[in-house]
Amino acid sequence: MKLDEIKISKAIIEAYNKKLIDALQVDVAIVGAGPAGMVCGYYLAKKNKKVAIFERKLSVGGGMWGGGIMFNEIVVQEKAKGILDELGVNTRACEKGYYLADSVESVSTICSKAVKAGVKVFNLLSVEDVMIRKNRICGLVLNWTAVEMARLHVDPITMAARFVVDATGHAAEVAHIVERKSGIALKTKTGKVMGEQSMWADVGEDTIVRNSKEAAPGLYACGMCANAIFGGPRMGPIFGGMLLSGRKTAEILAKRL
Repeated sequence: MKLDEIKISKAIIEAYNKKLIDALQVDVAIVGAGPAGMVCGYYLAKKNKKVAIFERKLSVGGGMWGGGIMFNEIVVQEKAKGILDELGVNTRACEKGYYLADSVESVSTICSKAVKAGVKVFNLLSVEDVMIRKNRICGLVLNWTAVEMARLHVDPITMAARFVVDATGHAAEVAHIVERKSGIALKTKTGKVMGEQSMWADVGEDTIVRNSKEAAPGLYACGMCANAIFGGPRMGPIFGGMLLSGRKTAEILAKRL
């Protein structure tokens, strides 16, 4: 068969346009395709919820690819191991209660399982604003990351979601947008993003799950973003809390949906 470049281009454009148009109204829009965001999407999609994840970067996986200091191994604790087992990620015991996993296998498997469950992932799209109606976050304003990086004056598009999840990690990008532009007080002690504290894995791994909750009407915090918003410690290259946070957020939203 002779290959036709125009047919190839047409197929890509038509398929992507259809996928993006279908994602303009979803049950849950997740910002950030790190481990917490993808796990959240996976569990929601398993419950037949319509989920789209928007990722600023070319690759998904957040900081999990690099493990600790670019050593591509991650650690999870006992109570999070079951999530990796369910997803089919291989783990090895290293000390009592501690398990190692290959970070490349972990990211690629979590992403694959999320997509196969029905999650639509859109990379190279940045969130520059939120949509608000009646003092509630109900959608996202999107633009290409390349537009953002080049500082071009190009207008964005908007999509609607019944709930939005901020899974942007340390930056807590969506929460900062809400704080800066909306006039809506966050559900923190200060009404603003409190910022993460210094590393303390033992405390951080617990607080990240407790802080995985509604940060503003219609907006939920998930993953490291939860501690950044509500003021918990960072926890370093142990990723069990990320996985547990994603699952907890999905369980809360599934009930609300």
